[in-house]
Amino acid sequence: MEIFFSVGEPSGDEHAAELIRALQRKNPHCRCVGFGGEEMREAGCDLHFPLTTMAVMGIMKVLPLIRKFWNLGQQARRYFHEHRPDAVVLVDFPGFNWWIARYAREAGIPVYYYLPPQLWAWGAWRVKRMHKYVDHVLSGLDFEADWYREQGVEAEFVGHPFFEEVKHNPISREQIQELRNNRRQVIGLLPGSRSMEVSLNWPTMLKICQQLRQQHPELEFLVANYKPHQREECERLAREFDPSIPLEFHVGKTSEIIAAVDCCLMVSGSVSLELLARQTPGVVLYKAGFVMGSLAKRLIKCRYMTLPNLMADREMMPEFPFMGNDREVVQKASGILNNWLSHPQILAEQSMALQQLADHYRESVASEKTAEAILSRLDQQQPLSRAA
Repeated sequence: MEIFFSVGEPSGDEHAAELIRALQRKNPHCRCVGFGGEEMREAGCDLHFPLTTMAVMGIMKVLPLIRKFWNLGQQARRYFHEHRPDAVVLVDFPGFNWWIARYAREAGIPVYYYLPPQLWAWGAWRVKRMHKYVDHVLSGLDFEADWYREQGVEAEFVGHPFFEEVKHNPISREQIQELRNNRRQVIGLLPGSRSMEVSLNWPTMLKICQQLRQQHPELEFLVANYKPHQREECERLAREFDPSIPLEFHVGKTSEIIAAVDCCLMVSGSVSLELLARQTPGVVLYKAGFVMGSLAKRLIKCRYMTLPNLMADREMMPEFPFMGNDREVVQKASGILNNWLSHPQILAEQSMALQQLADHYRESVASEKTAEAILSRLDQQQPLSRAA
């Protein structure tokens, strides 16, 4: 059995790697190939191209890569016709993955969309593509699976892999103590996994840190960078802005930092689910460029951008999407964090509210359930294929 993966986001790389391990545990003869990232490679995927290196947002960032995306699509198309994998599994990254789904359907290969795009938030008309190109949606959010079924798409709720990964990778007391290093108050800073997100949001995060230090002189900050070059850029900008801010930078320690700090200031992304799973309160930023921000204002239909807020249908994590001047965002975000740090009881109440929401998802075994769903459907299809 061979399954082709197409995964373009860094967080999707983690989730796909866990799914690949689950598939191979259930079927040791299952070979996984395709487009993705290093975590998938380490899990045993034969990586044809590191697609996660092309995770960009905004039309001006995408345009220079159009030719590369086109060539990759054609490479997948040829592979589907020449090698005919048993299934194609997509993870988020809809702009490119719609084409992969189209080429798979053209070759008669079943398509599974794991952690699908948030069509319910904006661009709901794209559900037509799900009908046309995707056989089955495997959703990490229960309300999302309900929405897809209401649109006539075959979908099921499998649980979200962040909860599974947190359960399988507990952070020890020693790891927390090592990071805190006897600090009295610590905030975690999560500048995002995409370089563009980091460059847009990190200057605002530094302004908030500066404000908070004026009110809490003992406060220190742990920075969770995704890649070494992003760490270098954050360090450079911090030195230029205010070298007195006590920042400690780490790469590859996002989970440990989330578990060790009092609360987080973060860029919006799926990592908000890890904060939820670890019951770490957070304030969420997202600065968009003029074009993307203007489109978002017109197209986005949901009340919130942060997944825990959407899951609870209320603001579990204060969020601040913005464009242009950040003065108001700096004042409001630093005000909330100051209140949490000044009143430990309020911070504890925030954590308790997250725990109550997380309990609904805590027993998630998303990778196992997704692997079972894919393999059982392929087992049902194989006799039909042989008969044909």
